[in-house]
Amino acid sequence: MAFRSYSTKSPKLNVIAVAILFGILAGFGLSSIGSFGPPLKSSQEFLPASIVIIPDDVPATNPQSHQSTETQLNLDELQDMVAKTNGFYARDYSLWLGWNNMRYIIETALLHGRILNRTTIIPSFVYARACEFDIHTCAAWASMVNRNDAVNSDEWRTLPIEQQMAWRIPISLMFNLSHIRETHSVVTVSEYLRLHNISDSVETGPGYWDVGSYHHISSSGEREPSLRVITNDWYDPGDIVRVDRIPDDMRGRGGWTPEGGDRSHARVGTWNTAVDTPLYHALMGALPSSGWPVLSWRDVRRIVQDDEHITSQSADEEIREVLEENGFEAVYTYDGAAGMDAVKDVALPILEAIPRERIQGLYEDFGQVSEKVLLLQGEIHWARKPGSLFFTTSASRSRFTQTVLYDMRLRENIIKLAWILRERMLAINDGRLWMGGHMRRGDFVRLQWAMEGDFRAHLTRIKRHLDEGRRVLESIHGGSVTTYDVPDAKPDLSVVYLDPPLPGDKYYIATDERNPDNLAYLREQGAVLITDLITTDDRREFGWSIMLTDVLALLEQALLSHAAYFYAHAFSSVAGGVMNLRASAGADPRTAKLE
Repeated sequence: MAFRSYSTKSPKLNVIAVAILFGILAGFGLSSIGSFGPPLKSSQEFLPASIVIIPDDVPATNPQSHQSTETQLNLDELQDMVAKTNGFYARDYSLWLGWNNMRYIIETALLHGRILNRTTIIPSFVYARACEFDIHTCAAWASMVNRNDAVNSDEWRTLPIEQQMAWRIPISLMFNLSHIRETHSVVTVSEYLRLHNISDSVETGPGYWDVGSYHHISSSGEREPSLRVITNDWYDPGDIVRVDRIPDDMRGRGGWTPEGGDRSHARVGTWNTAVDTPLYHALMGALPSSGWPVLSWRDVRRIVQDDEHITSQSADEEIREVLEENGFEAVYTYDGAAGMDAVKDVALPILEAIPRERIQGLYEDFGQVSEKVLLLQGEIHWARKPGSLFFTTSASRSRFTQTVLYDMRLRENIIKLAWILRERMLAINDGRLWMGGHMRRGDFVRLQWAMEGDFRAHLTRIKRHLDEGRRVLESIHGGSVTTYDVPDAKPDLSVVYLDPPLPGDKYYIATDERNPDNLAYLREQGAVLITDLITTDDRREFGWSIMLTDVLALLEQALLSHAAYFYAHAFSSVAGGVMNLRASAGADPRTAKLE
């Protein structure tokens, strides 16, 4: 895996990169945080005197630098935005899932809408799953619903009644909707309904697209706006692999023509050039017996090295040329954490290979649809890569990476408070770097997905990995740093200049554990929790939504993006969100572990 390396010996790089890391902190003066003692120092007091802070030198692509105010679009503004596209792209959204699942499902919808030049429709609301206070306190600020009734499920029916409750909140509380509209055409379901003079009261609780309620019936019996449906089994049945679009050079190699194909399955093109070479058959024979017909790049290299011109030192470009001559294509995607695709982070770009005859383009199949609304029915996120498709060029993958890392931006109040809490964690350890982990309990224990069923064994596991992280930070201190291979990443040099943690230093734990005895045990073992850091003034300035654990979890994700070392479970989408934030903030890949 190629990462970008930066040496601390470059004075110019030192100035720019440290500016990015610490520039915004200049404006935050802090007082005490209760039980942690005297007034806290600013993180700048712990920096070497030679470091120069240039807060105005932060590029606009950095997610911590761009300011955007949340605004409501009026009807004319909505119409102007939609008019620049070819209609709407709608989805069935699984609103019973947690926010991080919803986040990457929305990211996928944004990608598809951009490929097809359509305005993406997203839900108007999501369900916050729990409240930090009495449920009636949160109900005074947000609509309280029974989760089972709201999404037509019995999943939580056996839980105590207070644990069955959820809060229906505007989706704009979870990310900066105004910011995403700077780069993507996006409307909520309620805005779509308003555009078509339909009451927003008909928006479905579970999140599916209600064909009957979301369209008028004209005098001729036709739906208005007009509708085209992509049934779930048309999206990527087992005999094809869905890509974004088919480039001209690939069409030429494979004899792709827009005529023919099985129109009942929405395919509008066929591959006409047959391949019959020993290498083609060797590659086909190595395809997995079940699942998607995709080969890892490691397997590709192993098989292709039998060709007389290819060695273990051959560049990826040479491998690609051999594949193209033998009926396969290199495609661009992401490596899943711990070998899985559960968390959908985009921090690790990779190559894989697909038989050309199996490739089907989203743009080719649906880019010429004339109906005003194009609806993808059902859910497509499970067991698929980020974006739920493969990319045929590195540039198109990079653009999606930018969408995930920079366009889907946290709200400003979360970004600001996370920086303040980061300083408080530094001060707790006298300016030394601090580490953090995510301890998923709650539903993971109930579903037997937790890393350890026993709470104390789980913490022991986390502490063991954080101890390994401390040694990693010791090895990096005073040396050089790398970033993930993502667009616009600027290195976080704090791991070079600030002292590494000492044994016995405090560490941060984000957890959904609520048992008082277990929380007390965490603190006894040196953990700092979110409630130890947040003050009453913080809550007043942030606003009422911080009472909701889903919003509080966003703050914890943002805080963990600043941890010098991070450890979590590779099966939790919360961890995937943290990894994306860390990649965008220039974290060194050595400073995180998901297992």
